[in-house]
Amino acid sequence: MTTISKRPPLRRRPLLALPLLLVGRPLAAQPGEPVRLPRHVSMPDPQLHYVRRVVELALNRAGSRLEIQPVDLDMAQGRTLIELATGHSPVDLMWTVTDRQREASGLLPVRIPIDRGLMGWRLLLVRRSELPQWREVHTLQALAQRLAGQGHDWPDTTILRANGLQVGTSSGYEALFRMLAAGRVDYFPRSILEIDAEMAGDRHPALAIAPNLMLHYPTAAYLFVSPARPDLAAELKTGLEAAVADGSLQRLHREHYGPLLKAHPVSRDRVLRLSNPLLPPQTPLQRRELWLQPGEG
Repeated sequence: MTTISKRPPLRRRPLLALPLLLVGRPLAAQPGEPVRLPRHVSMPDPQLHYVRRVVELALNRAGSRLEIQPVDLDMAQGRTLIELATGHSPVDLMWTVTDRQREASGLLPVRIPIDRGLMGWRLLLVRRSELPQWREVHTLQALAQRLAGQGHDWPDTTILRANGLQVGTSSGYEALFRMLAAGRVDYFPRSILEIDAEMAGDRHPALAIAPNLMLHYPTAAYLFVSPARPDLAAELKTGLEAAVADGSLQRLHREHYGPLLKAHPVSRDRVLRLSNPLLPPQTPLQRRELWLQPGEG
């Protein structure tokens, strides 16, 4: 599940209270116990299958005998992260986009981007009637003349504004699609991991994806582990490093996301690159083997 920070419908979900039976009950697992992986029942996460395979791969490469135990949860991602940071959680890890606050919260980040940076690949939803105009947008200066739509508390809002782009905001996710269709904003950046599901079933017939155009900023979806399970964090780190070294993590990512990348090709000169002021300094951007770059191969 994502996080990758996650945002509706995949990452921004309404906060739900913990069931009463969990209140005040220490639930942190002990070393050697199963790896309790969250499975949200109120809003299923389409990334869960991939993340489970990543965890299985990491444990295998680390020589671990730990087994994965899915745990059904009826709480939002944000609430899960809060509970996880206390060390008294019904689960042992989460996956989400990193930022400075999350890395300072007490959680144990495993700093291998399991998404290979894809959460920072943003396609632009625009009005279908204006597609010809978007073919002429080639620079950030041109894009800065138009108004982006974002959630008022989304990290993307901070990132876009830090790069000189205009942003109109809403407190409602679904409202942003309506704002775009009504002409109140000019475009709505969406993750390449989210956009196809959002447009499926002709849900937004007045909207379309701007052709051969992408925003890109560096970001990483990590596995975040409970502070009660440093043993698990160490094994995942060891295993993921081994999987990167032998290429098996890259192969798993390509198997899962290769069709998606082929469906949305963007030439290198149509990728508008942004800086990310929210990215922690420990992010391993210098390790090129960990990241995919849009428009390059």
